[in-house]
Amino acid sequence: MKAIIQRVNCAAVRVEEKTVGEIEKGFLILLGVNETDGEAEATLLARKVSDLRVFTDENDKMNLSLLDINGEALVVSNFTLCADTKKGNRPSFANAMGPSEANRLYEFFCQELAKNGVKNVQTGEFGADMRVLMEGNGPVTIVLDTDIWVKKNGN
Repeated sequence: MKAIIQRVNCAAVRVEEKTVGEIEKGFLILLGVNETDGEAEATLLARKVSDLRVFTDENDKMNLSLLDINGEALVVSNFTLCADTKKGNRPSFANAMGPSEANRLYEFFCQELAKNGVKNVQTGEFGADMRVLMEGNGPVTIVLDTDIWVKKNGN
């Protein structure tokens, strides 16, 4: 499971000119689900995101987490994070999980964020053509990939 995390002052997702998710200070999270991902990866990633210390403290040091600042999260499904660009110039999305299971894990990830104490978890609309608006803070952008922490297939 892959996530692009952007520290934001505010963010919103629109589908057909209707706002479907909106947050104030916190994280905009673009989430990609690979075909080999499961609940273990979603749980691990949600914990890492909740505890990621990239908000500044009183000394202007990145020492505070989303939980420490009572921040919010806007999670947007993004299968293109699973792109394989090893060959040619046209990405392959063969490694992305199929839509129904990917949606289930996307929703599970959002539930895990809430379980971890994130006070407001908003979402986009899975599979829709979305417009993502955000006001970045920093900018601070972090890439997380569970493949770094989880060994798969006995490797």
